[in-house]
Amino acid sequence: MRSMQENPLLTDEVIASKIIIVRDCKVMLDADLAELYGVETKRLKEQVRRNLERFPPSFMFELTKDEAAALRSQKASLNRGEHSKYLPFVFTEHGILMLSNVLKSQRAIQVSIRIIDIFVKLRQLLVNNAELWLEIERIKSKLDSQDKNMEIVFQYFDQLLSLKNESVRRRIGYKPDEL
Repeated sequence: MRSMQENPLLTDEVIASKIIIVRDCKVMLDADLAELYGVETKRLKEQVRRNLERFPPSFMFELTKDEAAALRSQKASLNRGEHSKYLPFVFTEHGILMLSNVLKSQRAIQVSIRIIDIFVKLRQLLVNNAELWLEIERIKSKLDSQDKNMEIVFQYFDQLLSLKNESVRRRIGYKPDEL
């Protein structure tokens, strides 16, 4: 039996590519999860329907027709006609964890752990990017204030130059009589 690490379906890149954003939530489609868990989408949905009390809306929700149509145009896993009878379910990070309890297979547990690890890595990337953006904003605000200060210095230079041009300086010292 191949280990989960050797399975080409379970690379970080493959799992991360199956995470999408719907309704401002990072989620995974039922068909993608079924593929990773090694079960039919139909069977996965059956188990979820039998255990609906374990899946509040913050864990899992069904896509609307418009959402499904928009995803169908973006993702190859939602081929036209393949899911026309039922709208797809999408699962949040917590819903994916709950799926491993519902499916109860060793593979489901291992796959769920891998997926949760990817969600954690993505969250960490977002935190790191947020810190980077904050630092960039701090630098930009410093540069803006420096630009304003430089502008003031140049205004003073302009004023000094205009004063110099306006006043005619009289020579100081001995002046011979002019003829």
